[in-house]
Amino acid sequence: MMIKLEPVLKENVWGGRRLVTEFPYHAQGEHIGECWAVSAHPHGDGVIKEGEYAGKTLSWLYREHRELFGGIGAEEFPLLVKIIDARSDLSIQVHPDDAYAREHEGVPYGKTECWYVMDCPEDAALVIGHHARTREELADMIAQGRYEELIRQVPVKKGDFLQIDPGTVHAIKGGFLILETQQSSDITYRVYDYGRLVDGKPRQLHVRQSIDVINVPCEADKKALRHTVGLPDNQLNLLVECSHYKVWKLNLHGALSLSQCYPFLICSVLEGTGSVDGTPVGKGDHLLFTSGHGDIALEGDLEAIFSTVGQQES
Repeated sequence: MMIKLEPVLKENVWGGRRLVTEFPYHAQGEHIGECWAVSAHPHGDGVIKEGEYAGKTLSWLYREHRELFGGIGAEEFPLLVKIIDARSDLSIQVHPDDAYAREHEGVPYGKTECWYVMDCPEDAALVIGHHARTREELADMIAQGRYEELIRQVPVKKGDFLQIDPGTVHAIKGGFLILETQQSSDITYRVYDYGRLVDGKPRQLHVRQSIDVINVPCEADKKALRHTVGLPDNQLNLLVECSHYKVWKLNLHGALSLSQCYPFLICSVLEGTGSVDGTPVGKGDHLLFTSGHGDIALEGDLEAIFSTVGQQES
């Protein structure tokens, strides 16, 4: 079964308008920062557009028809795929792992995530990691507001891919368009938010939690980045495999048949046009293939990211 979901659009103080001017999405407002394209999270549960389960949410389908997802054991649908349009810098932040999220937030998932850079300015950089050598030094640098000394910035370009493990200080900068594949969680601990005001008030910071969960010392910047330019065409190129997800990049030119041998498989079209199982697709389309779908027939000239669940939740 191939499922299309209604995307959930989110307003954010740092968001822009690219999600509604460059993609087939619709929303009011001048600060549309996120499109939750494939999500069963309670803060953005996608509704099935058509077919036998039209009008039902993805969380309902996962709860009531686990057989469509290979009978995996994850208590909630484990992944969330979104597109982020950052008109200005996001906060400097960090995410907890599953154990911390369960103990301190009462939710099943922390947040491991990865980014595919769909677009960015020339000579761009992302915040990945920090320079503190001990937790005491980390706490001192945060308390003294020495953020420029604290953070590490990693030069990136369009087509780069980054893995962001829990405990990694990170921030998306203004001008970036990113496809994010992540655990189904929205827990974010803000370390610093540039003193921005929302409705006349600064956004909440989470300094204590951040100091708890930030990895010290941190060498994430040395292993997070992978360049994808020049990957072979017409095959799934594995970008990352971890306990929570597997993610591939496809550069399609012509026709290709893919075996859907996973509990489920998500396809996010980044650029170009074509067809999937005879259905026309283009930039910004997201498809969810359930267990037992069989081979997937693709045709056209397009770039896409594919993802599925990792072994921990399978």
